Amino acid sequence: MKMIWMAAAAACAFGLTACASGMDGGASSAMNSGSAAAAAAPTTATAFLAEAARSDMYEIQSSQLAQTRGSSQAVKDFAAQMIRDHTNSTQMVMEAARAGGMTPPPPPPLDARRRGMLDQLRGASGPAFDRMYVSQQLMAHQEALALHSGYAQNGDNAALRGAAGKIAPIVQQHLSHVQGMQPG
Repeated sequence: MKMIWMAAAAACAFGLTACASGMDGGASSAMNSGSAAAAAAPTTATAFLAEAARSDMYEIQSSQLAQTRGSSQAVKDFAAQMIRDHTNSTQMVMEAARAGGMTPPPPPPLDARRRGMLDQLRGASGPAFDRMYVSQQLMAHQEALALHSGYAQNGDNAALRGAAGKIAPIVQQHLSHVQGMQPG
């Protein structure tokens, strides 16, 4: 059963990534997991700021849904942590942008892929919601880890590189946590 679930989750992730590549200027297609994704992560401050904002907005909005629609206390507790931590990471990135001589732009709207993921969550409830939320969180944290790790290694703004380097281990902790929440 676990192999079937993992295969279905992987197929869903690949399908969402493939659909997203044409919907948000290619930023999502650069966020596949693994070292290739870190190498393909945005290296310009402007692109990093936009993608980090979208990533955090999705995490916060999906976790707000989990607070009200989740059926398990573990999902609700994880969601509360995501709201807190991703609000903090947004603040860290904005402060680093200012320290790096930038005026942070207003947050961009969510891309079509993330809006679609939120719509899927809005259509689910109970244990099905929990499974979908955990699956989406797994993919979102793989992408966020690649984003922050990649920018920390290759970014063009030292202050933002520092912030990304501080955020990446937190995202890794989230990823490890959500991996442990997957149905067995």
